Order: sequence, then C-alpha cells, then structure tokens
Amino acid sequence: MTRVLGFWLACLWFTNGIAAPTLPAGILKLQPYTAPALQLSDMDGNPFDLRQARGHWVFVHFWASWCAPCRREMPTIQRLHEQFAHSRLQLVLINTAEDDDTVFTFLSAVAPQLTSLMDRNGLATERWRPRGLPATYLVDPQGNVRYQALGGRPWDQGDYQQFLRHLIGAGVNPATR
Repeated sequence: MTRVLGFWLACLWFTNGIAAPTLPAGILKLQPYTAPALQLSDMDGNPFDLRQARGHWVFVHFWASWCAPCRREMPTIQRLHEQFAHSRLQLVLINTAEDDDTVFTFLSAVAPQLTSLMDRNGLATERWRPRGLPATYLVDPQGNVRYQALGGRPWDQGDYQQFLRHLIGAGVNPATR
C-alpha cells in the first residue's frame, strides 16, 4: 500500500522525467488560454508585439507607480532582470495609464535598468483583465497564458527563482503542465 501511494505521488511530481515545479505562494496555475493581443510601445516609441516573443517564456507584468505593492515589488523585478538577463525569460512591464514623466521618475529611482511599455489608454490592461495591480502573467513559448500572480511577489528569492528557472529550463515542455 505504501509503495503504491509513493508511486502515485511520484507520478504527480514527475512529467516526462522532469520534476514538476512547486508553485510558490500567490502563483495560480491556469487552464491554458491564448494570450490576449499585446502591442504597445515604450516611452521612446520602441514597439513591442507579444507575438514576436514566441519561443520564450514571457513575464507580463502590469503595474502603476501609485500602487504600494507595485512600488515594493519593482526592486525585486529589477534583480530578476539582472539574474535572468541571458535566459529564455523575457520580462515585459506594462504601466497602466500613467504619463511618461511619472514612469521615468519612478523607474529611474527604483529600477533603473527596466523599461516599461506604456498602456496610455488602458486598452491593453482591459484586454488582459488583471484583478488588481500588480498582476503578472507567465506566457509559455507557444503564446499561452499558463500562470498568474496576483499582488506583489519577491521574484528574486527562493521558491520564485526556482519556479522560473524550472519553467525556462532545457527540455521542459509547457504542454505537459
């Protein structure tokens, strides 16, 4: 009986010989769905289209400078950016309906290496429908939303790092999640 239970537990934790990630606090596994359209520009006018990020995991993060949890979380995203700079994880920050000066001043003070896309009219945020700010979505290499994080997270620490590294690790097939 104990061996049978152990076998089934092992089956729950392993897929194709790769250990399934432990979900850190606040990360929700979603029924996969095609990511909504995301075509925005940053403050310098550089365009971004989520469709061009195919082949990579994409960390889509909605935020605003007036949001206290966003303010606390942004330095952890700065460190995440530094730690994953040469990986298959692409960070995409989307500021929700603030002006360039506000965004520039905030980011230069707390996360100077980050740039943000500007959702000036709020339409991209409306399409993605976060249930508050900050909100992060993890989009798989095929363009499907797989996970969501509600509220601020310590992205540069322990379980979150391990989870993200597992997602982008060689040989991980997101279709089996």
